[in-house]
Amino acid sequence: MSNTPFGQDDEALFIDEDVLDASVNPLTQRTWKIAIVDDDEDVHRATEFALLDVQILNRKLEFIHTSSKAETRERFARETEVAVVLLDVVMETEQAGLELVSFIRDELKWHDTRIILRTGQPGYAPEEDAIRDYDINDYKTKNELTRKKLLTALTAAIRSYDQIRTIDASRRGLHQIITSSALFSVEDGIHGFAAGVITQIAALCGVPPEGLLCAQGDYPDQTGHTTRFSVIASAGHYSKLMNCPIDDIEIAAIRDSLKHALTHRVSLFTEKNMTLYFAGQGNRPVAAYIDLPYALSEIDQQLLEVFCSNLGVCLDNLGLVNQLKTHAYRDQLLMLPNRLKFIEQIDGAFQKRTEKQTLVLIDIDDFAEINDVLGHHYGDLLLRAVANRLQQNLGSDIFLARISGDVFGLLGDSDSLQPDKLQQLFASTFLIEDTAHTVSMSMGIVELDGYANSGADALKDASIALKRTKGHQRGSHTIFTREMGIEIRERARLMQHLHKAFDADRLFLAYQPQVDLNSHRLIGFEALLRWRTDEGLMIPPNDFIPLAEHSGLIISLGAWVLRTACHTMVQLQQAGLAPERMGVNVSVIQFRQPDFIKIVETALRDTGLQAHHLELEITESVTMAGAELFEESLSKFKQMGVQVAIDDFGTGFSSLSYLDKLPVDRLKIDRAFVNQIDTPEGPRIAELITQLGKKLGLLLIAEGIETEHHWQVLRDMGCHEGQGFLIAKPMIEADLADWIRNWNKQHISGINI
Repeated sequence: MSNTPFGQDDEALFIDEDVLDASVNPLTQRTWKIAIVDDDEDVHRATEFALLDVQILNRKLEFIHTSSKAETRERFARETEVAVVLLDVVMETEQAGLELVSFIRDELKWHDTRIILRTGQPGYAPEEDAIRDYDINDYKTKNELTRKKLLTALTAAIRSYDQIRTIDASRRGLHQIITSSALFSVEDGIHGFAAGVITQIAALCGVPPEGLLCAQGDYPDQTGHTTRFSVIASAGHYSKLMNCPIDDIEIAAIRDSLKHALTHRVSLFTEKNMTLYFAGQGNRPVAAYIDLPYALSEIDQQLLEVFCSNLGVCLDNLGLVNQLKTHAYRDQLLMLPNRLKFIEQIDGAFQKRTEKQTLVLIDIDDFAEINDVLGHHYGDLLLRAVANRLQQNLGSDIFLARISGDVFGLLGDSDSLQPDKLQQLFASTFLIEDTAHTVSMSMGIVELDGYANSGADALKDASIALKRTKGHQRGSHTIFTREMGIEIRERARLMQHLHKAFDADRLFLAYQPQVDLNSHRLIGFEALLRWRTDEGLMIPPNDFIPLAEHSGLIISLGAWVLRTACHTMVQLQQAGLAPERMGVNVSVIQFRQPDFIKIVETALRDTGLQAHHLELEITESVTMAGAELFEESLSKFKQMGVQVAIDDFGTGFSSLSYLDKLPVDRLKIDRAFVNQIDTPEGPRIAELITQLGKKLGLLLIAEGIETEHHWQVLRDMGCHEGQGFLIAKPMIEADLADWIRNWNKQHISGINI
């Protein structure tokens, strides 16, 4: 017995049921086939008698007798592995023997078989011509073939045949190893790999893939040894042992050989069987046990060693593929299926046409703040606690996945995923590091019955519903509807068109005049962004401004508005028509940009507009977007000379004490409060804002003045300035000069409103 180590980690194991029959010695079954082709019966008897009981290279001789060309063709067509042909040249015809040589080489393709040409009439086939023109290996006359010379010639021929076969087998074996190894790269997992090993080892050894076993060990213990082994592939009579421990194999010899190979990481070769051990750089050994019909030659063992080395590389590749699959389909923090796997699961449910299926996305409310305040470690523990509670309460029929940071996906029976039931799961607190933590959950739901799109589309729709919940009523749920999808798709279409419109200069500014309510003097303009489509349709600002903010387009768009408005103001100054200031709206996203002050400075410098002629109109939401940042930025603007107005005052929730600290110049009364002047409630809120502005020492401007009554009431309560349709609708730059001249004429002539 010889021990041959092949690797260090994995092991595979195969078993052939024929091994169990030990009554027959495989060595005694192998012979050298010697064909005697001659039309003289005495030659047949004499040759066989001379070689009686002779063994060459440890094998007996097996004789095949034919006496004619036709008989030989018919017999050889049924034979394989004929080592030597003792061929008579002249039989029924003078060329019969040589024609058989052509048959053997060209038709049967027996290129390994050694042919010794014998003749009793040398003149019929001269030795030089025969050897030159035909693929024969020796030429003898019958009268010179004594027993000793016959034995010598036959031994040399058999040795040559054996060497050629060995070399050819080695070549074919290496080719098969390369081909077989390549096949493993496409196998599906370790069980597919093991099944492929059964097939390929059987082919290499020339045995049918029946009754073979492939076994794999568990991970090694601290000493480096593996003690638990199981069958991962089987065939024939051993198929029932699939996934069973090796200890369940009843045949002790097989069981012990496998354990020995797997435990000691060695391959075992005997005359009747072999146990192959192979491994890559992983930690799970694999071994294969096979019964053999004959003892393997040294070259066969060497080929198997090469094969096992290749299998080790394949196992490494298999491990890498498994790791890639794990990372591709499994969340590494919670070890749950991830977004990609969740989509596949949804698609699978569609293919199975499973009824009453629901998809739910669960989001932990304010999770970002939890991470910021309590740390990411605490946040990770909370995620694990949420995942554990979902797993423990929903059962295995519900597919659970982690979709993103704090969003979990659920897929399963609609009755089990009722929103009220899911909310109830989070009614009790979570114990995180001995601290009770209450969690609020928002949900987006898609009912999949009759759903006609893909898994990715279903997840996208659930995200839409979840965003609706987060934006409107956190801690509750929203069920996706077709109308939501239409709305989102329309927003996406509008977003795409908005980008194109900006690039194609389809956006423009309109300017609405602002006047002194007492003197009627023109004091400024507010620059308003407008969008006219290629078809001439005007898109309301309330529709596209939020899209620009959401997409980030507002940054470049806002910079363009600022430059354009400043340029228009300079043009009016050069024409001698300019009022005191130009107002430009600024969004929260713009104000949060680190370089926003620089953007304003650049616009003023490039256009040549003095800073005190520019007013930035900022909503209350901007003032609450970070007090320290806002105060610092406003102070810098005031140092530059830029004026600041708080737009739509009264519609937000700004702190009055905080407002008192801000370096602003003006409050704008929202049009909603101006419109209330004509209602039974009257101008109460507008009057309160006016009084507040006076107390704070701020100027007041009202927007949305549409009637003379609005003008008079606002003027009488102390509002300084106003704008609205009564004064003028927003107009393009080309119309400003004429309007200013007409307005000034009306004011100079004493026309009052």
